[in-house]
Amino acid sequence: MEKKKQITTYCSRFKLGGIKEGFDEIIEQAQTNQVSYLEYTLQLFSAEAIHREQKDKQRRMKAARLPQNHRLDTYDYTYENGINKTRLSQLRELDWLDKLFNIVFMGPSGTGKTYLAAGLCADAVYNGYKAYFCTMEEITNTLKMKDITRTATTEYKRLLKADLIAIDDIMMFPVEKDIAVKLFNFINTMFEKTSFIITTNKAPGEWAEMLDDKVLVTAILDRLLYRCEVINLSGKSYRMKNRKKIFNE
Repeated sequence: MEKKKQITTYCSRFKLGGIKEGFDEIIEQAQTNQVSYLEYTLQLFSAEAIHREQKDKQRRMKAARLPQNHRLDTYDYTYENGINKTRLSQLRELDWLDKLFNIVFMGPSGTGKTYLAAGLCADAVYNGYKAYFCTMEEITNTLKMKDITRTATTEYKRLLKADLIAIDDIMMFPVEKDIAVKLFNFINTMFEKTSFIITTNKAPGEWAEMLDDKVLVTAILDRLLYRCEVINLSGKSYRMKNRKKIFNE
């Protein structure tokens, strides 16, 4: 018992949480099955590796800041919005991410743009990528404050290391010229180094109205659409179709 206590103490000291948590079960199995020293050692390191992978995934999921509903495993394929199961399955394979493609989900409110973007972000995290989900307001605030506050600086540095960045509801509201310039500079910095998922309820041609600068819009779109799949979503709002009510009629 004293030796087991010493081992768990060493595990805490050297931050071997996986070995510490699984030690009793592993040693019991080793004694029961009379495994070799080599196999026993392998099981210890395997437990630690699995533990660290899970912790790393949890950290990346927390950092991704995904909306509450984001699991594509529960996607409702009975809802017709212009994307079928085959196309969504292809997107979930993430080949486009390895090839640094961008995705633009374009369509009216309630057609699943945010859900799909967040779901693909979650898939990326589960597969070991660094993915971040943010609204247009959040990313523009970060860009505006990155040289002023420590929090924004940290967030900006995190974005620079991303494999995938999802920007939700881009160009929904008019954008000030200096903010639009910062957004262009950021996209230009990340161009061909990071993939983007963009959701918007406006066609690219309408973006100029939000920025009041056709040249700047053209420059942004030139980079986003260079290697990109534009997916047009349509149909009635899923939320309105499945609206929850207090009273049953």
